[in-house]
Amino acid sequence: MGLGDWFGWGRRAEPAPAPVRTVPTGERLRAALDEVEAMARDGAVPAPVMSRLTRVTRILRDTIPRLDTLGSGSPQAYNVMATATDYLPEAIGGYLRLPRDWANSRPVDGTKTSLMVLIDQLDLLGATMDQVFDAVCRADANALVVHGRFLQEKFGTPEGGSLALPQMSAAPAVPDGAAPSLDSTGMPTPLEPPIGRQA
Repeated sequence: MGLGDWFGWGRRAEPAPAPVRTVPTGERLRAALDEVEAMARDGAVPAPVMSRLTRVTRILRDTIPRLDTLGSGSPQAYNVMATATDYLPEAIGGYLRLPRDWANSRPVDGTKTSLMVLIDQLDLLGATMDQVFDAVCRADANALVVHGRFLQEKFGTPEGGSLALPQMSAAPAVPDGAAPSLDSTGMPTPLEPPIGRQA
């Protein structure tokens, strides 16, 4: 063992492993929404803020179960996850860290107060999440339309009428104890009425 080993000279530092990023589950996303709503309630945010926040969280709650439709790598799915876990908590938290009177009365962006800036952010998030939800629903609706066209091609009439299923003829009645006779295709043949009886 050399002197360098004692003092760490000449050793190369092992690179730190990259943090593993996991996609949040639907349960984790809903929990994040519960947390940001609780933060807003506990901070007694003004009614215009709370109404806009609950609008965004309602849309997100409707969208989360449909994220598989978008695919986990899509920008829209990322926006849903980031809104629930980052954008909303940061917007509400940033407002709540400010003294309330100051945040509601002092202009910070042109003539806009911090309250007005927060309301604008929530309106933007609401409009964006509306568009994402609409895209998810349209994808599901398009799948339904495509399936309907498939069924129409498979079972429908050329004129676009209702489903046309092949009609099966009823098998002729066979007297008790008699075995039906079959034709060359295996279908029952019509029975002759017994001799001496009229049909």
